[in-house]
Amino acid sequence: MTQPVSPSLYQALYPHLPDAVIYADAEGTIQLWNPVAEQLFGFTAEQAIGQSLDIFIPEKLRARHWEGYRRAMASGATHSPSHFTRTKALHAAGTSVYVEMRFAVVDDPLSGTRGSVAFARACPAAVAV
Repeated sequence: MTQPVSPSLYQALYPHLPDAVIYADAEGTIQLWNPVAEQLFGFTAEQAIGQSLDIFIPEKLRARHWEGYRRAMASGATHSPSHFTRTKALHAAGTSVYVEMRFAVVDDPLSGTRGSVAFARACPAAVAV
């Protein structure tokens, strides 16, 4: 039987992930923000953790985002968990960043809490929607 990844191994692997990793609780409060997220969006982990996902969601996309987020938290699934979606995000400098993002709902088997993880990477502006 395979043993779960230890927290110390997870902590050792986490900084080396190639994409931005953002974990938010069911209310959309950021709980994890890796070094690639810092580079991509310009907010340090200290600035992002504890904040709403709105810090990097453009205002005109927020209503649609929160509608989908609430639906995913209620159902336990996202619309297309295996596909990256091209979109626009906000950088800490106030500029737009074009990214490809992939989302998944995460259920913690120990605590029973639900949240969402997003993986993001930069994409050329010409292909963003």
